[in-house]
Amino acid sequence: MRYLHTMIRVHDLNESLNFFCNKLGLQESHRIESEAGRFTLIYLYAPLDAQQATATQAPLIELTYNWDTENYTGGRNFGHLAFEVDNIYETCQKLMDAGVIISRPPRDGHMAFVRSPDNISIELLQKGGSLTPQEPWLSMPNSGSW
Repeated sequence: MRYLHTMIRVHDLNESLNFFCNKLGLQESHRIESEAGRFTLIYLYAPLDAQQATATQAPLIELTYNWDTENYTGGRNFGHLAFEVDNIYETCQKLMDAGVIISRPPRDGHMAFVRSPDNISIELLQKGGSLTPQEPWLSMPNSGSW
């Protein structure tokens, strides 16, 4: 068995691509447009997965945009996406500077959570061991649910 992708439905394709690509740093692998099915599928990969994603089309995130959009609820019903980052503090600061709310700050120097525009929970994990806890993260409270 091999992990292929996680599919999430998105309400606003441009807003979601801005979040996942411009803010989180994922890159587009490929896309499929279906006039008959009235949907667009966009596949994304993390930069350090580029070689594997190009060769095997995995691991990927599939953004599904149905042209006849509806409101999707329960974004956490499948759990969350998880990404390993080189420096959790720098990553969280970059996201905050881009207007992303850090739902669960990296108080422990190891784990943080943010949400996509479609309320999908995304876990960020520090590569290797935890960083030394430091301010402002150490005393930053949670914001909403994660």
